[in-house]
Amino acid sequence: MIVGTVRETKADEYRVALTPQGVADIVQAGHAVLVERTAGVGSNYADEEYAAAGATVLPTPADVYARAELMCEVKEPQPSEYELLREGQLLFTYLHLAAEPAVTDALLRSRCIAIGYETVRRDDGFLPLLAPMSEVAGRMAVEIGAHYLKRPGPGRGMLLGGLPGVPPAHVVIVGSGNVGRNAVRAAVGAGARVTVASIDQNQLRALEELYAGRVETLLATPQALTHALAGADLLIGAVLVEGRRAPVVVSRAMVRSMGLGAVIVDVAVDQGGCVETTRATKHDEPIYVEEGVVHYAVPNMPGAVPRTASRALTNLTLPYILRVANGGFAAAVRADSALRRGVNTYLGELTHEAVAQSLSRPWTPLERLLPAVAAK
Repeated sequence: MIVGTVRETKADEYRVALTPQGVADIVQAGHAVLVERTAGVGSNYADEEYAAAGATVLPTPADVYARAELMCEVKEPQPSEYELLREGQLLFTYLHLAAEPAVTDALLRSRCIAIGYETVRRDDGFLPLLAPMSEVAGRMAVEIGAHYLKRPGPGRGMLLGGLPGVPPAHVVIVGSGNVGRNAVRAAVGAGARVTVASIDQNQLRALEELYAGRVETLLATPQALTHALAGADLLIGAVLVEGRRAPVVVSRAMVRSMGLGAVIVDVAVDQGGCVETTRATKHDEPIYVEEGVVHYAVPNMPGAVPRTASRALTNLTLPYILRVANGGFAAAVRADSALRRGVNTYLGELTHEAVAQSLSRPWTPLERLLPAVAAK
């Protein structure tokens, strides 16, 4: 199979879908790899490294798209790429279609086969390809929040961990999945007072056992969130519902109750955001102030640490890429239920139920469109 990757065109996105080591592994398995010139420059990978790994380096994204059977990217296709997609071409990337109706329309028009990293789900519910970026985002969220609490700037001027005789900042984390757990780890390590609110009692119990009294846990009811957020210094939104828009669980009134100079980092923004006052920002203009509270809402947070993030992503996507390349799409999704669940569009049909419901669109199970992939 011919596998391709291109330079990301989303604003301030520096990651690359395939590292040179990943390319070498694909080539060693007997496949061809096409890489757009300077695709890895944002992650400090030179064209010469890709060539040495066995890739063919091509001058434009159009050159790569025209020949590749499987396109590997980091973020959803941008408008400049819509017309490059073609019928039957495989696209493997983060899609987050529940918050992207225009991208959904473009994929359906192209009749490509689009697999979302974030919807590849194992039988136990784990999202293996979302996990590494969630880990990065969770840890970054605390660093970012601590930065914007400081002066100069609109933050209230607090040190996250406090000092002897001076209480630490109060960090409230809403959500206890991968993002939330990693945010807890970073916040506890920084010496903050930490409260975690979630609807998953088992995850809350695990956090209590792990941090032995250093973390307060709450069931995420509106009343509990209202109480926890009043006067809080930093809120980290870590809510995820696979394939769907994030539910808005923090109201404008709750935001206002945090007080002037508090900070919100809404990691859920790539699924629409879990805070009523959230609107997406970019790395070059990452914050805005609303209700007196600093909001950071960059959808591609891990793009700020592209070298780390690209290596982590390639490590985990590579087995799936090889599965598809070695056996073909139909055989791969038939053999792997996690990969099968990740298929969002197939030849002009929306095939992911949660995405379809979020967009109020009809959907067709992949098994009906391609009977050969029906579960054994």
